[in-house]
Amino acid sequence: MTYATPRALWASRLGFILAAAGSAVGLGNVWKFPYIAGENGGGAFVLVYLACIAIVGLPIMMAELMIGRHTRRDAVGAFIHLEGKRSIWQTPGWVSVGAAFIICSYYSVVAGWTLDYVYRALIGSFAGQPAEAIEGMFSGLIADGPRQLLWHFVFMCLCLGIVIGGVQKGIERWSKILMPVLFVLLALLFMNGMLSKGAWDGITFMFRPDFAKLTPGSVLEAMGHAFFTLSLGMAAMITYGSYLSKQEDLLAASLRVVILDTVIALMAGLAIFSVVFSVGMEPAAGPGLVFKTIPVVFSQIPGGTLLAIFFFLLLAFAALTSNISLLESQVAYLIDERGWSRPRATTFLAGLAFVVGIPTSLSYNSLSEWKVIGDRVFFDSADMLASNYLLPISGLFISIYVGWFWSGTEEKEELLAGGAGWVYPTWHFLIRYVSPLAVAVVLYFKAKETGLFDWLLSLLQ
Repeated sequence: MTYATPRALWASRLGFILAAAGSAVGLGNVWKFPYIAGENGGGAFVLVYLACIAIVGLPIMMAELMIGRHTRRDAVGAFIHLEGKRSIWQTPGWVSVGAAFIICSYYSVVAGWTLDYVYRALIGSFAGQPAEAIEGMFSGLIADGPRQLLWHFVFMCLCLGIVIGGVQKGIERWSKILMPVLFVLLALLFMNGMLSKGAWDGITFMFRPDFAKLTPGSVLEAMGHAFFTLSLGMAAMITYGSYLSKQEDLLAASLRVVILDTVIALMAGLAIFSVVFSVGMEPAAGPGLVFKTIPVVFSQIPGGTLLAIFFFLLLAFAALTSNISLLESQVAYLIDERGWSRPRATTFLAGLAFVVGIPTSLSYNSLSEWKVIGDRVFFDSADMLASNYLLPISGLFISIYVGWFWSGTEEKEELLAGGAGWVYPTWHFLIRYVSPLAVAVVLYFKAKETGLFDWLLSLLQ
């Protein structure tokens, strides 16, 4: 029995672009891309990254949107519709929905950290404090399980409130509010950075080509980030594509999302590193930059309290637009394949994600001794499983299926419907040969880097 209901569609092209871009724009855009660009050759790395977007990210994004729009189903139901209930090709659907759920559960905890820092900025916690005290605030936060649980709960409630409203009245309406506000906040921070005395140092850090730093590892880093930054392999683009009009040009739509995602990453990097260099500090990767270095910087410059509020609101909005797409991809499955109502499906999945996120909140305090995969705590294990394995596995299966097993006639029809039929030969070559090979290489080296092979061998002994 099929439960798929008449499909809601995006009310406008702008609504889809903002929602899809919101899904792609996340916390990683603010710190990871700028930092890895600076560390791997600056402008040289950016060129390689853009090439990887073109040959890996863009073709797979188009394939996911194509599958969703053609079937008008969730990620699992799409493959059932195409190949039947007994087909092995359900695998990428299940893997992508599973990855979305895992990421949703722990991403909400990290997003809760941004809400905590919005509150701290609003009450002026950073003003007048020595650097050591500000840097210690983050250690105090991750050591405080109940406080993390509170913000985790608040953030998940925000996601619930948006997704329960549906495609047009929930996700699209709020994307049209959240994304423009995000752009305004980013523009203000960017202008502040460009007017600071560290502007040139920030530009140099990110864009000066240094081909000596461009190693094979740099190319793999660019290829991996090109895939992960676009929300590929996590059911989001298949789901969002299922709400897309048949008249929409899939190439143009994908390009707009890719361009917005890249521009935001570049602007965020320039905004952050300019002010970091302006006070003579060095950038650091990950939470160390976002939750330690940046608050110290804002405490030392004029108007720093207001800038800190803007910055952490920017982070919170980026996290929110990403997480609602993760939640929606799961909700769509329960609605389409299980016949659940949207309120029931959304409430159940948001509640379940909150419960599964509890060990993440406690990973660096009460459950710090609990090692799940190797010597990794629950949080790190969940992140490694989803980001390093489930996402690329899903992307690999999707690219192989679309490139080799899906009817070329149906693919071409989807491209012709929006006026992009001319790109079919190039796109089909990339999705058939280049994209799957590239994702397979990234998957292999990620497994090697994270010690998966050694861990599996230890289990067999």
